[in-house]
Amino acid sequence: MAGGWTRDGAVQDQIDDTVKDAILGARARMPAGPGETHCVECGEPIPERRRQAVAGVRTCVPCQAEIDGRPRPELLNRRASKDSLLK
Repeated sequence: MAGGWTRDGAVQDQIDDTVKDAILGARARMPAGPGETHCVECGEPIPERRRQAVAGVRTCVPCQAEIDGRPRPELLNRRASKDSLLK
């Protein structure tokens, strides 16, 4: 139920667009193709079993854990709340 000047379903359209963008972004970040034999971060060899398990692997497990722990940039806020507009 939309109100004001919006049409019915506008909120759901925003939700669907946000989910679609997240899926497309995740797919774009997925590695593909042949993987590296040595980690691009530290230069250590990547075990064969990891290269077989993860397509396009570029990092060893410790380096990937560090990358996963780094803060991510903020995602797009489609709601345009007051707080996001003040940043």
